[in-house]
Amino acid sequence: MPQEKEKHVTIDFAFRRELDQIIGGDHHNYCYQCGACVAQCPAAQYSESFNPRSILLDALLGRADVLLGPDSPIWLCTNCYSCYERCPQDVRPIEVIIALKNLASNRDAAPSDVATMTENILKTGVSGLITPAVQRIRESLGLKPLGDYPVDEMLKILPDEGKQP
Repeated sequence: MPQEKEKHVTIDFAFRRELDQIIGGDHHNYCYQCGACVAQCPAAQYSESFNPRSILLDALLGRADVLLGPDSPIWLCTNCYSCYERCPQDVRPIEVIIALKNLASNRDAAPSDVATMTENILKTGVSGLITPAVQRIRESLGLKPLGDYPVDEMLKILPDEGKQP
């Protein structure tokens, strides 16, 4: 019988330490890969490329190339917090994913759509466009119209690098 070739796993501890420094990022260290985070994940149900368990495994292995690359699955997360509620180890997968998104943004590795949305928030205070159609729908539902948001107050609490004209 031919001898099976050994597989070696390389762990990038430098990336893991970097992730540990981002708020919420250190919780990946508690994951034991049970898969509970996937059970009610809407993104995992509708996208074959999104799996919070796989993201956490890549974080445990320090695979920055996968997690922060141009096709990273982290951007498919719906931020529903189902994984947070189901995790028996208090890993808080959503917080790890948000930490990864922050790390990607810090490295200018976020998709261009994210940068556009961020610019819109910094200018208007909301992530989407407020169109007349949105205002009409809100009015028909008895909701107050969306208006001016105190963006200047938001800019006061952002770090200097987050402030943009």
